[in-house]
Amino acid sequence: MNKAVVVFALVVVAGLSTIASQARAAEKSKKGGTAILMPAGDIKWTDVPQFPGVKMAVLQGDPDKGAHHTLIKLPAGFTAPLHHHTSDHYATVLSGTMVFTVDGKEQRLPPGSYFSFTGKKTHITKCDAGTDCVISNDVRGKWDVVPEEGKAAKM
Repeated sequence: MNKAVVVFALVVVAGLSTIASQARAAEKSKKGGTAILMPAGDIKWTDVPQFPGVKMAVLQGDPDKGAHHTLIKLPAGFTAPLHHHTSDHYATVLSGTMVFTVDGKEQRLPPGSYFSFTGKKTHITKCDAGTDCVISNDVRGKWDVVPEEGKAAKM
């Protein structure tokens, strides 16, 4: 067989393979990905062990195994002393006013505010008195709260 014919055949096969891959991708995108639609009344809240009054609703994933999305409800007046989290997390305050102390400086975050803690950054977490706080939490690994033993919180 002539070299030119072999090269031509390989180009045709590669081209058809690319077209087929693009067609499969287009068909898959027509079907779309997935959607999770969860009305507030269907959200299941559970108690968080070792934190009386704190509740968690798992929206996606498993906090004991890895990345997940949750809602966390803190009772008005709640305080978690100086601690860190092993996994990075990114959150939005949905209701109430969260109060964080980071590096000795207190910051109040009303509804609609955003916060994140990465690299095991230590902090104190509070829910201001008056109304419960609810946050939407995007966590990139297992969830934990690791107390900073023997370290006094700077207020």
